Amino acid sequence: MDWQLLDSLSTEERDDLLAHTRRRSYARGEILVREGDPSDSLHLVESGRLAIRVDTPGGETAMLNVLGPGTWFGELSLLGGDAPVRTATVVALEPATTRALPAAIFADLRRQHPAIGELLLTMMSRRIEELSARLLEAMYTGLDRRVYGRLLALARTYSSDGLGRPVTVPVTQEQLAELVGSTRPSVNQVLQRLSQRGVIELARGRIVVLEPPELVRRLN
Repeated sequence: MDWQLLDSLSTEERDDLLAHTRRRSYARGEILVREGDPSDSLHLVESGRLAIRVDTPGGETAMLNVLGPGTWFGELSLLGGDAPVRTATVVALEPATTRALPAAIFADLRRQHPAIGELLLTMMSRRIEELSARLLEAMYTGLDRRVYGRLLALARTYSSDGLGRPVTVPVTQEQLAELVGSTRPSVNQVLQRLSQRGVIELARGRIVVLEPPELVRRLN
């Protein structure tokens, strides 16, 4: 697995960091970490797709994101301080593996390799950029464009060879509504329009993106 996050490291530094990780395997539906639990490790996603979920003030659960191979979660564990906790629950949507790096070992590695210490800044800056983009999207972007963008992001996550062919995204309309911060009936209206134009195909428990380039065109 090639994590872009590690591109700034030398081969020796990258190999040393990965040598200190532990491969962990998860079955479909298994919880990797739970919101509110102690946070003590960074996870590099090696295979499979993971759902990021949070509890809402109303006592429900909302899906915030879907992570695929090459991504990561748990960077707050590396900041140190007083007993950090997980800010979300992570669930395997399919069989998945991660490479877990304990925070204590990361602290040792950054003392040995200054470049590894810079990874924390990179992870935090990318996460801030991501959250800022999501906030601006929620505040100023119309629902249609939010649906286009999220479908395109999911298609990239589930595609194994780019966006040149149809991609099956195994999420429900309810889950997509959670991802874009709307209701299922409203999202369904957008999806029906896309379906009528042949951009997507709706099926039970999944959405097939037939024309990914058309979503790109609509966003641009």
